[in-house]
Amino acid sequence: MITLRLQGDGMAVRIVRGILSSPKASIAALICLLLILSAVFAPLIAPQNPYDLTEIDFFDAKLPPMSVGYSGMTYLLGTDGQGRDMLSAMLYGLRTSLAVGVTSGVLAMLLGTALGLIAAYRGGMIDSVIMRFVDLMLGFPTILVALMILVVFGQGIDKVIVALVFVQWAYFARAVRATALVESGKEYAEAARCLGLPARRIMAGHILPNCLPPLIVIATIQVAGAIAAEATLSFLGIGLPITEPSLGLLIANGYQVMLAGLYWMSVYPGLLLLVLVFSVNVVGDRLREVLNPRLAQ
Repeated sequence: MITLRLQGDGMAVRIVRGILSSPKASIAALICLLLILSAVFAPLIAPQNPYDLTEIDFFDAKLPPMSVGYSGMTYLLGTDGQGRDMLSAMLYGLRTSLAVGVTSGVLAMLLGTALGLIAAYRGGMIDSVIMRFVDLMLGFPTILVALMILVVFGQGIDKVIVALVFVQWAYFARAVRATALVESGKEYAEAARCLGLPARRIMAGHILPNCLPPLIVIATIQVAGAIAAEATLSFLGIGLPITEPSLGLLIANGYQVMLAGLYWMSVYPGLLLLVLVFSVNVVGDRLREVLNPRLAQ
């Protein structure tokens, strides 16, 4: 256990050094950190609660950026058609989008990792059944499968998370199985089996730690993909309900009036979503270089 802890500490140090050694990755990581902190503390830093009717003045609807409303409040990024402050709505929407992306990514990683380890270690019919189902899942577009699930079960943040987990777990399962097949044939795994250790302990305590580098990279990329997928589903009107704040919903609401010259309702949330997804992808790409010895060379 001490050895595993030291290996984890060493990998964490390598990740931090690898990100800091790249100016592009450092800037992307800083942006991600600022956006995460903004989402976490949105109720404290947002000028208003855009989903509290007592704080919204309908007479301030559709004001352009840097306008002063009838209530005397200055709207830095303008207001939407309901009189909500766009900056506040974006902070709350960012909070929801990050929560959906991170939650679905973590749950998909746990499910895919478990199934990938079982497939690699057990082999035989179990391996064949799991991997054929993985091939089936990866053969369909992610958005299409999530769209079909939400059409059947309806809208809701919990249903969106379930749909994203269902379409993401196969990526983790395939990567973990490939790594675990290599690791299970090495001497340390054979020695553990000769000592009579149970299969669960061998998989969790010996093989799984060596599967962490690809898992970290895939998890980062899948979180960015989940955020973009949730925004797409919400933009199409089948993701989160209108009562839930989301960047995709803000973009959809602003898109309806963009031709009228009210660009800020859709452009600003779209830019925030673009910066978020791009920054997470840049960090994930750098992690792939750091944790892959061949790419690091």
